[in-house]
Amino acid sequence: MPFTFRRMDIADVCLVTPEIFPDSRGFFAEIFKGSDFQAGGIPMAIAQINHSRSGKNVLRGLHYQLNPAAQAKLVSVMRGEIFDVAVDIRQGSPTYGRWVSAMLSEKNRHALYIPEGFAHGFCVMSDVAEIIYYCSREYAPAQERNILWNDPAINIAWPVKEVVLSGKDLTGKCLAEADNNFVYKGEAVP
Repeated sequence: MPFTFRRMDIADVCLVTPEIFPDSRGFFAEIFKGSDFQAGGIPMAIAQINHSRSGKNVLRGLHYQLNPAAQAKLVSVMRGEIFDVAVDIRQGSPTYGRWVSAMLSEKNRHALYIPEGFAHGFCVMSDVAEIIYYCSREYAPAQERNILWNDPAINIAWPVKEVVLSGKDLTGKCLAEADNNFVYKGEAVP
């Protein structure tokens, strides 16, 4: 299998490392292969692929879509480096309100799998970062929500002091007040 799957401290979130095949021309790597992801405990279908570009200290998040438009995401960096975060927002979950993070970069080629029921955000550590994220469902603007990036109840240790935010991200709600229809079902992670 050309991937390594490492479960994070919140086991539903997974750091994915592809096998890199370098040669004198450059390298080759598979980014997603349905059968390998299924075998690794990630049954993700891809409905939409997004590409974003951001400058240093840009912080995007914490974003999610409500059911029935909830999205699982596979986030990877094509250029630069980001601090990527997933926050468990499944009501009743033993890790509700907790977060995990990973540094994703063009050098390490890691990807972060974030399942439905999690809010997602990242901040850019390099001068520029280009991010590709694969989504299990299409963007549904009416179902999109966001949680305040610096909600003290979540207390994310963002590695930058001064952040650049969109108007939408400035007006997010705290987790306790956020519109949220995710309920933890207690499934075991493989």
